Amino acid sequence: MTGIPRFDSALIGGSSTFALDFPEIGLESVQRVEKGIIFETPFGPSPPFTVFDVAGKQVITCKMHGWRRGVSRASASKQVFWVFKEAGVRKIVAEGGVGCISEGLKPRDLVIPHDYIDFSLRRDVSLSDDHLLIMRDPLCPAIRSLLLETALESGASSVSDGGVYAVTDGRHFESRAEVAMLEKWGAHVIGQSLCPEVYLAREIGACYAGIYQVVNYAEGIHGDWDYGELKDIFFQEAMRMGEILLKVLNRLSASVTACFCQSLRKPTLLKEP
Repeated sequence: MTGIPRFDSALIGGSSTFALDFPEIGLESVQRVEKGIIFETPFGPSPPFTVFDVAGKQVITCKMHGWRRGVSRASASKQVFWVFKEAGVRKIVAEGGVGCISEGLKPRDLVIPHDYIDFSLRRDVSLSDDHLLIMRDPLCPAIRSLLLETALESGASSVSDGGVYAVTDGRHFESRAEVAMLEKWGAHVIGQSLCPEVYLAREIGACYAGIYQVVNYAEGIHGDWDYGELKDIFFQEAMRMGEILLKVLNRLSASVTACFCQSLRKPTLLKEP
């Protein structure tokens, strides 16, 4: 498909809802509009998108950050965000699974990060060089507040309001030495998706924040983590995350734009005279 409809809100699906046929999880207020939509982008064909209606508002989503075999993760991110830019998306919610470093976290806890450390190799991923991106407050406080409120209402046993998300490249997990280094740097959780998404969201002028489920202890934290527990979390907790996300998308409104995210994108000064 070449023509891209307009959407105000988008969801970037990750591993925490991958086990579901999201967004079709049995809620009457949610209806699928179209599935498997692929758009042509300057960076190659996009991943398949789904459009769904939640309480009268249409939302566009893709699974697992757009990652898929045969396409680099950097290219997938550019494809996803080019579609969002062309669609006029202004509010983006993301989700995923993370490993915990902080002593105060454990598997099945939910974390809503406020900052990040980019330890990945995907830093130079952009759609253009038209803007200076200021990353002092990278994650939208209004969406973060809505995620926190909704997660607490869901009955989740532990939801952390804030935290530093360390981004690594994957697809492997980290070594004990890497985790020890990131702990000293002040990271609370480790994952592989927040960057470059947070840069690309700022580049297209969209508010962006995410909620992440702790699926294991990072290497060297509380001994060796258990694959069986990770598998149980992958399947057993997906429905709860799906319900939280759909409620958040239902509550996203014009009031979420009352933040300072737009002020942190400036025209580049690096222009030819």
